[in-house]
Amino acid sequence: MTGNVWFIAGASNGFGRAIGLEALRHGDHVVATSRNPAKMADLQEAGALVLALDVTSDDATIQAALQKAVDAYGKITHCINAAGYLLEAVIEEASAREAFDQYNTNVLGIMNLTRNALHHMRPQRAGVIANFGSLGSWRGSPSSAYYSSTKWAISGFTEALAEEVRPLGISGVVIEPGYFRTGFLNAGGGNRIRAAHPLTEEYRGTPAQAVKERLDVVDDNQPGDVGKGAKVIVDVLTRTGVARGREIPVRLALGRDCLEVIRGKMRDTEALLREWEDVIVSTDHDDVQLKK
Repeated sequence: MTGNVWFIAGASNGFGRAIGLEALRHGDHVVATSRNPAKMADLQEAGALVLALDVTSDDATIQAALQKAVDAYGKITHCINAAGYLLEAVIEEASAREAFDQYNTNVLGIMNLTRNALHHMRPQRAGVIANFGSLGSWRGSPSSAYYSSTKWAISGFTEALAEEVRPLGISGVVIEPGYFRTGFLNAGGGNRIRAAHPLTEEYRGTPAQAVKERLDVVDDNQPGDVGKGAKVIVDVLTRTGVARGREIPVRLALGRDCLEVIRGKMRDTEALLREWEDVIVSTDHDDVQLKK
């Protein structure tokens, strides 16, 4: 065994499950958590400690789960926040409750687990916290505004986390995958939830309808290989394999499609700044000298 102990939220499917299996192959200990432990039988059979945990629970419940990991293996070295789902809805389709639930899981849940994991990592002056963003962290999309905005929030949160905890020997990283064949978009899988009261006719022929239809086409045809992605993640977060000799990055983008989206965003942003630079800087006090 390597001495690494992974605590993974959202381990019943997708990247959470794949990372758990890869970490076990790596010779590490894994504590796999999900709202439905029955869906983690393969992880349990492979040697993981399986626990029930909803990341929207109160601090006492989350701390109890983390303490079980510490009691079993003595510490937690890697905390993976992979819990989350897509609310498929144009902005006015979603109810206040649906919007809250999206943020409660995708944002507040990750913040809950991060905050509580730090109570264990800070005293040991070591650890890695990896939160899942997305290609959607870089590009908002019609019918996915709530989901994309949660991923933007997590990227910003994790950048701040990394700055805060680096002096304490802890790394913070946001993992931003493109489209991977994880089953995330499968109907009835629990990760793709449609608004209860759709406005189908009202948005017919719009980009929002086109995006919804494209999700059906993309489902199970995504370019990303989740096994390869999990292998890279484990290598990077343990600084082994392809990441040997490298520091853990603040952002880990995965997939050629994500790379293209980020580069496009950079080009578009630079073009926007060039076009509007005179207006942007015109709002400063006259005595402010711009640094070149």
